[in-house]
Amino acid sequence: PAGGPPARRAWLRVRVEPRPARRGGGVPAHAGLFSTAADLARFGRTLLGDGALDGARILTPLTVARMTSPATPAGMRDVRGLGWDIDSSYSANRGALFPVGSFGHTGFTGTSIWVDPSSRTFVVFLSNRGHPDGGGGVVALRGRVATLAAAAIMDRPAGRSAEDVERGVPGVQTGIDVLREEAFAQLRGARVALLTNRTGLARDGARTIDLLHESPDVDLRLLLGPEHGLGGAADGPVADARDAPTGLPIYSLYGDTRRPTGRMLGGVDTVVVDLQDAGARFYTYAATMAYVMEAAAERGLRVVVLDRPNPITGAAVEGPLLDDDQTGFTGYLPLPVRHGMTLGELARLFNAEREIGAQLDVVPLRGWRRDLWFDETGLTWVDPSPNLRTVTQAALYPGIGMIEGANLSVGRGTDTPFERLGAPWVDGTALAERLNARRLPGVRAYPVTFTPAAGPYAGQACSGIHLIVTDRDALRPVRLGVEIAAALHERHGAEFEIDRTLRLLGSLETLQRIEGGDDPAAIAAGWTAAEQAWLARRAPYLLY
Repeated sequence: PAGGPPARRAWLRVRVEPRPARRGGGVPAHAGLFSTAADLARFGRTLLGDGALDGARILTPLTVARMTSPATPAGMRDVRGLGWDIDSSYSANRGALFPVGSFGHTGFTGTSIWVDPSSRTFVVFLSNRGHPDGGGGVVALRGRVATLAAAAIMDRPAGRSAEDVERGVPGVQTGIDVLREEAFAQLRGARVALLTNRTGLARDGARTIDLLHESPDVDLRLLLGPEHGLGGAADGPVADARDAPTGLPIYSLYGDTRRPTGRMLGGVDTVVVDLQDAGARFYTYAATMAYVMEAAAERGLRVVVLDRPNPITGAAVEGPLLDDDQTGFTGYLPLPVRHGMTLGELARLFNAEREIGAQLDVVPLRGWRRDLWFDETGLTWVDPSPNLRTVTQAALYPGIGMIEGANLSVGRGTDTPFERLGAPWVDGTALAERLNARRLPGVRAYPVTFTPAAGPYAGQACSGIHLIVTDRDALRPVRLGVEIAAALHERHGAEFEIDRTLRLLGSLETLQRIEGGDDPAAIAAGWTAAEQAWLARRAPYLLY
């Protein structure tokens, strides 16, 4: 009461849950920590601030990135960071709208926090579900709260409303989902060869191989495998094999030949393609598809492409066009490095511009928009190749992959390929300072040392940089690659073998301008006319 004696402060005695924590005296490492929603909100803001809050730095951005990046071995179903859940059987508190790539944690008593950097959102949920008898359950409730929170503040993937999510209305549907929903009508009676790999999955995880094999209306006779093989995990040439679940033969198109032979295609009348592309000109799945289209056209076979999203959006295009004399397996046609098309759209463009003459049909996506990143589609990320493990790595790949032909490690054989690069001769501190001084949009660089287990410096300590994407929509990965190449050429010209970047960069003019010391910003500005011409050139072939 007013004017009364000051309130007496006293310790609040609480009962620690779970019981193992109580038996440990209430202070074990794994449980028993008490906090408030307000304090957890400050923690969430710190994580979204790359480790800083209200002007004070608590963690470095690199520490936050390492904590919240996948740390589990490749191939495991459950994906966790260092202490954080990313995508596992315990991820129900993510809800139905926050994308894979966000992260969180749960507590025994019904507590949770979920953080989504892409929408700069966190959800804190505190309950005492164990009181009084330990029998309460809030798993479903936590997920619904997260869904409602996400629907209230962010663009909904593929235009879905919160009501759609509650009713189970699907988000983006890939070509195989559409084909399945239509009872495989487009393949009824067909004798099929299927070009696919481990990315060929329906929304529920069923393999395209199994769906076609089990359909009574489709005669699936053989499988074709691109680079990295049907399992998507091989580096180097891949031998022919047999698919264990179906017994079907697998013919490799990244072994003795990169084009289907008459022996492979004998007895089929239709070739189906179901592959997840990466959105970069030099990713080889597009060329493999084109070679299959050429072989099919020569034999009068039909080609059906089951479309999938461009994982780094179909809105942005960037980079120099491929020189005519550089076309080949890492560049089927003169395209920008970041082309902004789906594989189905590329098939339409290839068929027309190369005059392949294939009997081509594309089963389009449903619900996809060009501005969507893969983790906004509601689809499950499956590594399209061994070293593209996250959407962030895919976002950086057009620029970092573009220069990896030189004597650099780009993080292959580490936990974060394409997020770091270096070499024993690189001054990582100087490189990071140079890049950050350039104020490149959407990215920061931090000096690191690392020892890759694969690549040109396997087993050797490398100095270099780790890249933190701060705004993926603002990021210009191809310019970033040019900035890095220019900085290395200027500081380490005697060691950096810049000429080896030409094969994937694909533009002799751009290479010569880097070697000549031109400002990378001016080099990137010089692509504008070609990029605008490309937008007009690709327009007739777009499906979305």
